[in-house]
Amino acid sequence: MTAFAARRGQGEGTLAAWSWAWDMRSVNGKGLDLRLRVPDFVEGLEAAVRAEAGKRLSRGNVSINLKLSRAQGAETFRVNEAALATAIAALTKVQAAALEAGLVLAPTTAGDVLSVRGVTEAAVSDDSDTAALLAPLMADFHALLSDFNAMRASEGAALRAVLLAQIDAIEALTLEARAAAEARRPRQAEILHDNVRRLLGATEADPARLAQELALLAVKADITEETDRLSAHIAAARALLAQAAPVGRKFDFLAQEFNREANTLCSKSGDIALTRIGLDLKHLIDQMREQVQNLE
Repeated sequence: MTAFAARRGQGEGTLAAWSWAWDMRSVNGKGLDLRLRVPDFVEGLEAAVRAEAGKRLSRGNVSINLKLSRAQGAETFRVNEAALATAIAALTKVQAAALEAGLVLAPTTAGDVLSVRGVTEAAVSDDSDTAALLAPLMADFHALLSDFNAMRASEGAALRAVLLAQIDAIEALTLEARAAAEARRPRQAEILHDNVRRLLGATEADPARLAQELALLAVKADITEETDRLSAHIAAARALLAQAAPVGRKFDFLAQEFNREANTLCSKSGDIALTRIGLDLKHLIDQMREQVQNLE
């Protein structure tokens, strides 16, 4: 489910020089995929954010970003020697491969190297200063999650109304299919009798045997089982939408079952009216499946 939330914060007391900005956004996803960009010099922050997000979210591709800054003059930056060595080794390897392939790369500047993530980092004089940041940052993150989930809940309420309307339409088509199947019976019986008479006139087969085979064909063409299962799926879908817990994955599976019954109904129709209803059902179910991908 798509959503966005952002918050800004400011430290107090000994942390007054620090300020930060959180932002969080998500797009549809079958599972939960968390992508974090948070400063690594606040020990335990990434693990705490990942754990808290995992508790309160269950689905979606979620990006969480934190920009943390200190007042001018309160911090400097230093070079991470290990990250610098890794970056230079990687650049050397790339340049060697390019030369071997006959390619000429533009010269690498010091600014290019320093822009590699992790090569430069905030240099703070007191490690306890950044350790103390964890509590206020997480307090703000809890509020950010609440705002984020409130937006998801609002979108979810609107999506629920859309899905309920689609389920109502599926139910109406199911009832229409039952009526069309009932109206088809006399014509179907007439066709079966004609087939029996034609086959009896063309072959020396046992009439009772032919009648039995045609009766089996009539049973196979019956769509009562499919419409009954569609009705059961409709009831299950409404029950899922009445739940407060996340139902996206269950509803996704149920939508596949809806589609299975619609396909079978079309294959059994043998009638223009029933075929039209079956195709309308498939179209509506496909629309519903697309919306279900947005569910938590």
